[in-house]
Amino acid sequence: MSEVLSGAEFKKELRAGVPKLGLFVNSHSPTVAEQLAHSGYDWLLVDMQHGPMNYEKLSVMLAGIANGGAKSLVRVAGYQDRQGIQQSLDTGADGVLVPYINTAEEARQAISCCKYPMAGTRSVYFPQRSMNKEGLLGYAGAANDNTIVALQVETADCIKNIDEIAAVPGVDLLFLGQNDLCMSMGLYEKYKFPDMYTSPELLEATNKLIAAAKKNNVILGLFLFGTSRVGEFLDKGFPLISLGNDLHHMLTQAGAYVKDVEAISKEKGSNWQRRKSALL
Repeated sequence: MSEVLSGAEFKKELRAGVPKLGLFVNSHSPTVAEQLAHSGYDWLLVDMQHGPMNYEKLSVMLAGIANGGAKSLVRVAGYQDRQGIQQSLDTGADGVLVPYINTAEEARQAISCCKYPMAGTRSVYFPQRSMNKEGLLGYAGAANDNTIVALQVETADCIKNIDEIAAVPGVDLLFLGQNDLCMSMGLYEKYKFPDMYTSPELLEATNKLIAAAKKNNVILGLFLFGTSRVGEFLDKGFPLISLGNDLHHMLTQAGAYVKDVEAISKEKGSNWQRRKSALL
């Protein structure tokens, strides 16, 4: 296994444009998280906003990810989720993704929960898994530099206020959520799926985000399903990219096997067909 980067080193490489590809984990499975951590992805994000895991399960999932050598992020409930941010970082997450940021003040509150005093208001407690390797002072002394603070850009108001949000001290990464942003901007009503993703309105919003991030030396990230647009967004300056989530990966691979078997069955004259499903 290659040497695991510190959070500060990870962010330094991202700011230098080194791609870091990862995956959201929406199943509440420590086994799945650990296996994916051994798959070659640079990072995994445990999605507590949409996944059915509690803090106890989160703790075991983060341990599995660390065992596989990937960096770990947790998507918490929002900027007001002090407990979720605290639990995520104390149990070993390398950083958090805070969704639904609309204003600079919300960004400041989220960042404050992630940073120890004097840079923030994160509570100090010992012992915790986060401190097992370096001890209390070894971990806490470097935590403000090592913690990855990512804010999700997914609303029309966030784009409206993006210059002020990107300028807030402590923002490491702005993460574009195209699905929710299209919803917030009313593009699902205006366009036939999937034309909203290449619409001039979304392009304008994305360019505004890119400009604000570049001005403030903030890293850009986003969520994609699959690999078809990875090259496009690498060219746009997004080095941190999710290729979907674990459940999507499972369905995609299952669908590939099903199609193969349908073709084989037809060739052999038995004409087996998969059961109908809206998901495949």
